[in-house]
Amino acid sequence: MAAESSVESLQGEVTCPVCLEYFTEPVSLECGHNFCRACISQCWERSARDITCPQCRETMQQRNLRPNRQLANVVEITKRLSLQAAKGTGGEGVCGEHQEALKLFCEEDQTPICVVCDRSRAHRAHTVVPIQEAGQEYKERIQAHLKTLREEREKLLGLKATGEGNSQEYLKQIQTERQKIVSEFQELRQFLEEQERLLLAQLEKLDEEIERIQNENVSKLSEQISHLSELISELEGKCQKPASEFLQVRLNEKRRWVLQGAPNGCSANKLLLLPLRGVEHPQGQLETGSHANVTLDPDTAHPQLILSEDRKSVRWRDTRQQLSKKPERFDTAPCVLGCEGFTSGRHCWEVEVGAGGSWAVGVAKESVKRKGGISLSPDGGIWAVGQWEGQFQALISPVTPLPRAPSRIRVCLDCDRGQVTFIDAGDKAPIFTFPSGSVPGGRIRPWIWVWKGSRLSLCP
Repeated sequence: MAAESSVESLQGEVTCPVCLEYFTEPVSLECGHNFCRACISQCWERSARDITCPQCRETMQQRNLRPNRQLANVVEITKRLSLQAAKGTGGEGVCGEHQEALKLFCEEDQTPICVVCDRSRAHRAHTVVPIQEAGQEYKERIQAHLKTLREEREKLLGLKATGEGNSQEYLKQIQTERQKIVSEFQELRQFLEEQERLLLAQLEKLDEEIERIQNENVSKLSEQISHLSELISELEGKCQKPASEFLQVRLNEKRRWVLQGAPNGCSANKLLLLPLRGVEHPQGQLETGSHANVTLDPDTAHPQLILSEDRKSVRWRDTRQQLSKKPERFDTAPCVLGCEGFTSGRHCWEVEVGAGGSWAVGVAKESVKRKGGISLSPDGGIWAVGQWEGQFQALISPVTPLPRAPSRIRVCLDCDRGQVTFIDAGDKAPIFTFPSGSVPGGRIRPWIWVWKGSRLSLCP
């Protein structure tokens, strides 16, 4: 500290009183005071009258300026001592202009200065504080700013961690949804492939059945034609006989033809119908029986079928309901049974199917399969008609295409004959009939199958 004080005292001695900086080309006046040559020259140029010393105001007789070389040497020595003192005290830095230690800080210019800069005109009116004090103040400001930056960094790190966690969760959800979609479409493909196999098998059976029925019909018709030809020949031969003999002729007991007692107006067409008396009249298929008040059984409904409160209508829902897993509930095929079951008699009910969509209506055995894939055909215990992708058809093996689907279908069940008939409820025209004996004995219940975009209602 003593060395620093000596250097500072020496700096004061080698500072020009005019410019307050180190002497530059120092000169001495007659009074003994020293000034920079340029500084004293400027002072005297501004004075038009007497020449005086700027420091003591003594009047000079003439402008005699004696160079002070010793003082110039002292100035250089002082500069070097100041530089060494600055380096020895911790190195605050050295003023590039005055080669003095930067121990002060100018707040207006925001820069470190030396003691000589502090006394100069450039910084004389500025607020100057010790550089250690300014450094402490700025350190506190920086520490406060660092605290804010650290808090902001922690906040951003938290947001980053949250974002990464959310991204991982979203990726897991996407993967789960992808697996779900793949699984559902795999099940749908398996279902469609199974339906394709069943329908192709039904078509093959239908071909065989049509061929069998055709052969039977041809055989029966051939027999009837032969019988009629025989009868015609016999009647033609009788007509060739004399009247007396002709009037006494009677047909044999097997055919029961009695020409003498034939009723008035009996035409040849009516006679030809008599040998076909054993064939069932088509009008008999339209006998429907009593109307049944059918309601839907919610315990059998597939989880994606929605029943109305009165249990008279059903529609498809895209998401599965959380329903109890009862043994009587359909879990794969979107089906529902009626609450009522029939074991005898004739019963009918009507279903409004609307236009478009995919659906099926009919009857099913009480013991019809409820779990896993089922066969929508008599082989699977189901007798029905339905529409799939705009094609109206009878669900038999093989599938039989039908004319356009009506908007309202009457289902007629004859338990005693084991027969199911479907009728257009609008014009009462028959649609399709599962022949007598097709439906076995036992309890039979109404049955409905509903797919996406369809809604079926039981009519009053």
